[in-house]
Amino acid sequence: HFWGPAANWLIPISGIIDIGKAPDLISGKMTFALCLYSLLFMRFALAVRPINYLLFACHMTNEIAQLIQGFRYIQYYYFTDAVLTSI
Repeated sequence: HFWGPAANWLIPISGIIDIGKAPDLISGKMTFALCLYSLLFMRFALAVRPINYLLFACHMTNEIAQLIQGFRYIQYYYFTDAVLTSI
């Protein structure tokens, strides 16, 4: 019962590390999927009894990391001059 929750923290850690990478490497579909996944499991963490605050914190951290990635993706692909001039 230790390795599952411990491994789950690798997802937000990976998202935080990816914030430092180039925005052209971001997958919009995967970022959206991870945002939705974390949003659903944040709700689940509050619905179970006893409330699982550690799971909630993990998914809230991932949600924030993925939202940052999503904003970077949108900014790069929709609001960057370099991309707009190449179309």
